[in-house]
Amino acid sequence: MATIILSLTLLSLVIWLFLILFWGQFWRINHLLEATPDKDIDNNTLPTVCVVIPARNEADVIAISLRSLLLQDYPGNFTIFLVDDQSSDGTANIAQGVAYALDKTQQLQIISSPPLPPGWTGKLWAMAQGVQTASLLKPDYFLLTDADIEHHASNLRRLVAKAESQKLDLVSIMVRLRCQSFWEQLLIPAFVFFFQKLYPFSWVNNPKKAIAAAAGGCILIHKEALNRIGGLQVIRQALIDDCSLAKAVKSTKGRIWLGLSVLTYSLRPYDSLKTIWDMVARSAYTQLNYSPFLLLGSLLGMTLVYIVPPVGIILGLVFGNWTITLTSVIGYLLMTFAYFPIIRFYKCSFAFAFSLPIISFMYTCMTLDSALQHWQGRGGAWKGRVYVK
Repeated sequence: MATIILSLTLLSLVIWLFLILFWGQFWRINHLLEATPDKDIDNNTLPTVCVVIPARNEADVIAISLRSLLLQDYPGNFTIFLVDDQSSDGTANIAQGVAYALDKTQQLQIISSPPLPPGWTGKLWAMAQGVQTASLLKPDYFLLTDADIEHHASNLRRLVAKAESQKLDLVSIMVRLRCQSFWEQLLIPAFVFFFQKLYPFSWVNNPKKAIAAAAGGCILIHKEALNRIGGLQVIRQALIDDCSLAKAVKSTKGRIWLGLSVLTYSLRPYDSLKTIWDMVARSAYTQLNYSPFLLLGSLLGMTLVYIVPPVGIILGLVFGNWTITLTSVIGYLLMTFAYFPIIRFYKCSFAFAFSLPIISFMYTCMTLDSALQHWQGRGGAWKGRVYVK
């Protein structure tokens, strides 16, 4: 028994050494939009931007989000297309009121999305309607953004400057998620941490690497890149639409960049365990391509990487085996070391850095629940719609 436990703790330790040293430095917070020097864009070649916002029952956040977009300091021409996706809470009326109050009604166009046709997800169908209408203005870029994002006044300018200066086809930021309640502080930094481990930003941003990802809350994409991949219809059934879009762009030799933002925020509250659980469970099994084998591998992998070190410490002390204890402690410290940067980024208590084992157990349960929901025909539920593959 001691030999088996020691073997597992040693394997876990080796995995952590490999992840920290050779897995794209995923744990570092070194890809920040605001870290790029804030340079002015050449006023002679200012790109035209069309902002597309799919909105379905967003009355509680649309005023703040839309106001932040209308007040962007971008010196070029940009028009906002809000696609009202069958809302029943007056989202469109609130949006019109915000534009009127700011005297920017000419800068906002509201589109009523037709009923959702078969073969499309709701968000992508709404975005496609917005892109189709916005294309009449012949923009250079589309900014695809969610209705629950509060953009810093400089966000659009920084995104365009990043794309123009580095000749990028797609620039995306994972906005700063809300992290105020206990459950948010416990689980939200880990959500970003796991995403970075799955898609190391250094590899995503490397044109020589095939790995591609984006964050759907804020994506700036060049019109030519979108046309080159065949438009949004090529990913019309994707539940994880952001990463699917990035993959399509990169597969056509497009250059993409993904990073974090310090200044642009998500307004979506996750102040209970249920709200975070539902968010993760909605797409976790989709991320595994609905494969029972990948699900089993994920469950075993999460156990080996995150659960074995603390359990090994306990068993090592119980059995009086200091080799097991020391190996487990080193693995646990490496895990904590890797997790600490995102804890600091979200300004959470240092104590949360030691909580990754219990957090990973909870995320593992969410993933299992995601699979169960899929098998029961309840997977992919969002805003009153259920998408079953």
